[in-house]
Amino acid sequence: MKPWSWVLVGGMFETAWAICMKLSNGFSEIFWTVATLAFLFTSVYLLNCGLKRGIPVGGGYAVWVGIGGIGSLVVGIILFGESLLFTRLMFAAIIITGIIGVELSSHPETDQCDQDE
Repeated sequence: MKPWSWVLVGGMFETAWAICMKLSNGFSEIFWTVATLAFLFTSVYLLNCGLKRGIPVGGGYAVWVGIGGIGSLVVGIILFGESLLFTRLMFAAIIITGIIGVELSSHPETDQCDQDE
């Protein structure tokens, strides 16, 4: 599996644990509480797998959290009837733009001295 695949799948598990946490009703329903913890640990494990394979921590974490955040927003709209306001979508777009910006800027440019040799 490619390094970014670990982070992307981990981000999906990030969404899953957030949704399960809502369904746990304050951790009062055992099934959803156990599911929350299982998805949480799996999500963190998968992020770690990507980081161990060379993903920069800043970009990897931003993508992982972004997938979890945007995924939770979308699933909340679909499953729980949360608001679909223009402003929410606009701010979600800002989050996505920020994540892309962090990732694009996390690759250091080649040093000029290295090019001269």
